Amino acid sequence: MLKHIVMWKLKDHAEGADRAANAIDMKRRLDECASIVPGQIKFEVVIAQPGLEATYDVVLYSEFEDKAALDAYIKHPVHQAVVPFIGAIREGRQCMDYEV
Repeated sequence: MLKHIVMWKLKDHAEGADRAANAIDMKRRLDECASIVPGQIKFEVVIAQPGLEATYDVVLYSEFEDKAALDAYIKHPVHQAVVPFIGAIREGRQCMDYEV
């Protein structure tokens, strides 16, 4: 199994909206990527929650059966449609993939 974890720090303002609105829109768009390919086991998108420590604004925690499933997800048109929006609103990105 392969885990794919991505965290984004968003710009204060981008694409005509503030950080909070963009985080909500980003989550909505990423949620559409859940279960788009075979081998996608878990897919969870979370926005930083008030009162809890967070150094990033949005996190994606996902699990895939293998690297082929992750690669299929990354190349899938639904995922590719989200990439330009995220690129426009993000200030920073961290990612880690690892096998368990």
